[in-house]
Amino acid sequence: MTSSVALYEALTNASDERSRARLIAEAFERLEERYPQLPDLATQADVRESELRLRHEIEQLRVDLAREIEQVRADLTRDIEQVRADLTRDIEKLRTEVERVKFELLKWLLPVMVGQVVAIAVLVKLL
Repeated sequence: MTSSVALYEALTNASDERSRARLIAEAFERLEERYPQLPDLATQADVRESELRLRHEIEQLRVDLAREIEQVRADLTRDIEQVRADLTRDIEKLRTEVERVKFELLKWLLPVMVGQVVAIAVLVKLL
């Protein structure tokens, strides 16, 4: 029984319900033997359901990613502000240190210059 017509004729010629049920069961068995992957095939509804589920997961991932990006931006902004504050503080320390060194140099340079002038004056007088 390889065709639908042969199955139909066998069903109509069957004497009772029990033999009809056996013919139908045999037809299903041959169908499963011929197409063993048949139970694994997806219907359009299965595909549509999977598509909707994937779309939902993709949207959720987008939301999560956007949330993570915002968190990273906030962290970076906070870090940048901290670095700026640290740099400003370090620059002020350096300015103070430069001013102190400048004062120390002037404190030592002035007596040295006066000493040179006196030494030159003494040398000029001796000559």
